Amino acid sequence: MSETSGAAAPESSETPTASSVSSKSESSKPASPTLASPTSAPVAKKVPLERTHHGHTFVDDFEWMREKDSPEVIAHLEAENAWTAAQTAHLEGLQESIFTEIKTRIKETDMSVPNRRGAYWYFSRTRAGLDYGISVRVPISGPEDWTPPTVGEDELPGEEVVFDSNLAAEGQEFFSLGSFSLSDDGRWLLYGVDTTGDERYTLRLRDLETGDELDDVIEGTFAGASLDPSGRFVFYTTVDDAWRPEKVWRHRVGTAAGADTCIFEEPDERYFVGSGFSRSGTMMFVVTGSKTTTGYWSISADDLEAEPQEVWPRVEGVEYHVEHAVIGGEDRFLITHNRNRDDFELVDVPASDPTADPRPVLADIDGMRIEDVDAFADFIVLSYRRGGFARVGTIALTLDAASPYGALQELPFGRETGTLMLSANPEFAQTAIRLLFTSMSTPSVLYSHSIADGTDTVLKRQPVLGSVELDKYDETLLWARAEDGAEVPISVVYRTDLQRFADQGTAASAPEEPSPLVLYGYGSYEASMDPYFSVSRLSLLDRGVVFAIAHVRGGGEMGRHWYDQGKTTAKKNTFTDFIAAANHLVEEGWTRPDRLVATGGSAGGLLMGAVANMAPELFAGISAHVPFVDALTSILMPELPLTVIEWEEWGDPLHDEDVYDYMRSYSPYENVTEAAYPKILAVTSLNDTRVLYVEPAKWVARLREVGANALLKTEMVAGHGGASGRYDAWKETAFDFAWILDVLGRTDVEIEP
Repeated sequence: MSETSGAAAPESSETPTASSVSSKSESSKPASPTLASPTSAPVAKKVPLERTHHGHTFVDDFEWMREKDSPEVIAHLEAENAWTAAQTAHLEGLQESIFTEIKTRIKETDMSVPNRRGAYWYFSRTRAGLDYGISVRVPISGPEDWTPPTVGEDELPGEEVVFDSNLAAEGQEFFSLGSFSLSDDGRWLLYGVDTTGDERYTLRLRDLETGDELDDVIEGTFAGASLDPSGRFVFYTTVDDAWRPEKVWRHRVGTAAGADTCIFEEPDERYFVGSGFSRSGTMMFVVTGSKTTTGYWSISADDLEAEPQEVWPRVEGVEYHVEHAVIGGEDRFLITHNRNRDDFELVDVPASDPTADPRPVLADIDGMRIEDVDAFADFIVLSYRRGGFARVGTIALTLDAASPYGALQELPFGRETGTLMLSANPEFAQTAIRLLFTSMSTPSVLYSHSIADGTDTVLKRQPVLGSVELDKYDETLLWARAEDGAEVPISVVYRTDLQRFADQGTAASAPEEPSPLVLYGYGSYEASMDPYFSVSRLSLLDRGVVFAIAHVRGGGEMGRHWYDQGKTTAKKNTFTDFIAAANHLVEEGWTRPDRLVATGGSAGGLLMGAVANMAPELFAGISAHVPFVDALTSILMPELPLTVIEWEEWGDPLHDEDVYDYMRSYSPYENVTEAAYPKILAVTSLNDTRVLYVEPAKWVARLREVGANALLKTEMVAGHGGASGRYDAWKETAFDFAWILDVLGRTDVEIEP
């Protein structure tokens, strides 16, 4: 599901309440599952459980798998892993080849471009053989030093280690850094670590002058804690029983966590809460957000023990984002909002009186979906979408009090397709901005854009090592017509020497021969799946596989309406758009059903489960990662983690019969039927708190009942994002790609890394 939220099943063994669920075999004791043998898949036992809502009863035979702490459930998952390993044993050589290709093509010992913050240039190093990055820094040469030092494999003069994740991860099977915040003077470091994958972080403080750890330890926090610029206070978030970020706390450095002060509590279960500091460092914000409504409260950094002050009254259905700026010497709030326009507009208000009449910043915003604004001392930067693609524009600040904003200058990228976005730009006083450009066939390019003269300086190109010849890859943009006439964009990338076109090498017309093709989709939470380059993806392209992204509704690619037309009771548009994209690729000769594999994860896994039921004949295989395939069960249970906040995305089937009937009509697990399903691979993680392992486990068990060739692979020590170390992550990718290539009949293609 969403990377910031999701309807997850519980880790506890609590069962649904008797008012909505009754068991047909309450007195029976759980029996052990049939363990896998070399010739048979695990057969999950059935414990029929009735779930009744709005006069409809669904009998769930596999809900018993929700008991995460049950030895029987663990044994079943391990049996599934053993069966999957047996069924993919013939691919071990291919997996190793793909892993080697990825490893060979990625620069294992690498370094980022230094970013200035305060009196230091900060950057990261990765070293061959180590899973995690190492954060380091060197002092700036002076206040006017805005040119980053050139970094090589050797240490720079004055270089010091800020944080080595490899040392922090020693002895741990899983490691994730969820908070990383520095004081302005560079002395104090706040960091948060998760070693289980459940996204609960332990905060610690380090004195970077001495290297000593402070006695301050704060357990059970959510990601995104921050240290105030002076280093006096830590602000962090904790969750409620449903694992919803609920409270913001203030911790005075050097005191016990038990003395911390709760500065904000959000009682409404539809809202997440968080906090953070402005780029200027002079303002802290507390933010609450549901799927459709936002609230902001501000606290001046001059008095961080003051009560948070509301910026705009929270109004149902109004989303807004606040950025602190200094305009003509006055503190003002730049606000992007959708009060009057679905695709948002940009205004400013006095920070001292934010409810005053807003002043428009931009006059001409036709065709733009405004997404974000970033303020700097002498200019602001706007991130937006136009024509389906991410764009960036700059606005100079003038000395004219009546008209302080210059015209929007859109930064072109000179390509039909591609993604342009802001990179890290931490300093309020910086005179240039860093941008990142990438496309399906273009490795990412980091460059600096001077605001004063508009010149661009390339800082780094994503290295691609080995025998790769980048000019052999090309991309195109296709459009598929959906059932209701909507035009659905499809980004496509391929190797030109392995695809033959009627017009000699370009994709202006259909290929002469259908190719094996992988079609990816997501389509939820207004998340835009923008075109990007992937080193690992080359292992598919070099074997003659075409890769495509279907930018289906439910995402945000084409503006807010694109999202609205793929959520709640319009959710099926997401599924039919994907099917339309697949049909278009078949009809135009790009592929054919026996050469087509669909893939998606999280909410994209729901998409995979839905299209498997709706159009099984269209695909040879489906690869679903942490798939949200038991959607109705999860959304019906408000006691489960993160359910209530999801009602604005999917609808509330608990209280609305129409929503219940609508979700029941597409929820993948409940709609498995007697059909000729494609081969299916489901990958999940035991400690996932967003989409619990039980959903794909139940789904695979049900698919097996109707004769589907379905495999389940569970990472027993990982969370929603899978393995944490980069080498293990590459191995996971190699496993997935090997399975896909096996389905596509491309396992015998040998390539040079």
